[in-house]
Amino acid sequence: MAKILIIDDEAPIRAGLREILEYEGYHVQEAEDGVEGVRLATKFAFDVIFCDIKMPNLDGLGVLEALGEKQVKSWVVMISGHGTVETAVEALKIGACDFIEKPFDLNRILLSVRHAMEKGQLLKETERLQRKIQTERSTAIVGESEAIRGIVEMICTVAPSDARVLITGGNGTGKELVARQMHELSTRHDAPFVEVNCAAIPSELIESELFGHEKGAFTSAIKQRKGKFEQAQGGTLFLDEIGDMSLKAQAKVLRALQENRIIRVGGEKEILVDVRIVAATNKDLRAEMDQGNFREDLYHRLAVIPLHVPSLNERRSDIPLLVEHFLARICEQHGKVMSEVKPEAMRLLEHANWTGNIRELRNVVERLVILAPKGGVITEELVSRFGNLSD
Repeated sequence: MAKILIIDDEAPIRAGLREILEYEGYHVQEAEDGVEGVRLATKFAFDVIFCDIKMPNLDGLGVLEALGEKQVKSWVVMISGHGTVETAVEALKIGACDFIEKPFDLNRILLSVRHAMEKGQLLKETERLQRKIQTERSTAIVGESEAIRGIVEMICTVAPSDARVLITGGNGTGKELVARQMHELSTRHDAPFVEVNCAAIPSELIESELFGHEKGAFTSAIKQRKGKFEQAQGGTLFLDEIGDMSLKAQAKVLRALQENRIIRVGGEKEILVDVRIVAATNKDLRAEMDQGNFREDLYHRLAVIPLHVPSLNERRSDIPLLVEHFLARICEQHGKVMSEVKPEAMRLLEHANWTGNIRELRNVVERLVILAPKGGVITEELVSRFGNLSD
């Protein structure tokens, strides 16, 4: 049940309000002035605070300011026997969520508490989702192996420039993570990071996806649409799986890179674009060029800075760090106590053949967290039984 603090210098007011709230099952504490109220509010976590406007030592507006400075997240409802519209507006500006006049109306009090609780739950859920998104999109590169230190050093060197980067490596090695880190450390970090998976878009739609289209350009073009180049204006455009792009689309991308201009499908007007291109592929583009599947001139435009991401099998010393990293994230997402990995279990993970690289390791860790018995211990037996590891 919610915890509520009443700050008022009049004992009868505190007693009456307390009786109403305790009857509804709320836990209530009292403070006889603003100074004591701020002390209690910073010491204990209250869901809702009822605070009088007129009090000696520290009035209600002073309490609001003090709670804001101390970053107290309780919802504050101001109460007053002689309030004005100006006072109410000022209180709401400073951070109050509601304003109630004396004498109290029972239904008004309970409605205010309910609204404050709903706002609190909404705020907590929003913060949880933000933490989840931030965690899932975290650009931190985990690892201390020589290969990873080399990649991080290269990112720090290249990121501030506008040089195009071609990232190579197998599926699941973390190429997107490298691209995001490149963007976050660049001078364009406040502008959009726009990703295009070239392998997931049909060849007949890739031009529309990249360059946009005008209304009526084709049957389903019912309105004008901006492409990824325009959406990434001022920021970074990440062309993932560039090796799967059709030759026709490659030619148009090459032109866009050469001239920094695009034309929407079905349009005639040239549009100036300012984007940094970071591309990635799991293919050997030199072999693709030999087979006529990839343009050599586009390759040289993209690979100003080539950057290869090693496979997980090439950086096994990072596996314990990666496991601990994934454990913390996954346990938080599933609301579980942080799991412990027994040394024998960790050795199995370190010596497995990770054909799916970091993505496969994360999936295995999540499976083990979910299937681990109460207490969260990941044993050698659990890994052998449910890890589905290949030698």
